[in-house]
Amino acid sequence: MAGTTYLANPALVEINSVDLTDLCTAATYTYQKEALENTAFGQTARTYVAGLENNEITFTFYLAYAAGDVYATLQPLVGTTTTIKIKPSSGNESATNPIQILTGAYLASLPVFSGSVGELSSVDVTFQGGTWSADVTP
Repeated sequence: MAGTTYLANPALVEINSVDLTDLCTAATYTYQKEALENTAFGQTARTYVAGLENNEITFTFYLAYAAGDVYATLQPLVGTTTTIKIKPSSGNESATNPIQILTGAYLASLPVFSGSVGELSSVDVTFQGGTWSADVTP
């Protein structure tokens, strides 16, 4: 899947206006435009033009069930859309390090349990779709 990934050391991972930074260990954001074939008769190779955005962001979270934690925040969002923000360290927003915003991101499923002996329980959660924007305002 072509696109870009983002995550350095964010000061904020916010989903549905809830700060989940302290429970997030990884994030991969892919900005993609669907490839629409526009090959015509006489061409010797396929050609494409950009279609709709097809964004995706996957987080790895430590699984916690208390109010305001991962499960309590994400469980009501299954089957709905929300806004996600990933903000770099405060004051470091710039054209090359913007706040990443995904509006209207859809959560299809939520793993409710995952674990092994001697390890902290963590899950990968993927949001699909939505409209991407970048904010460079500190």
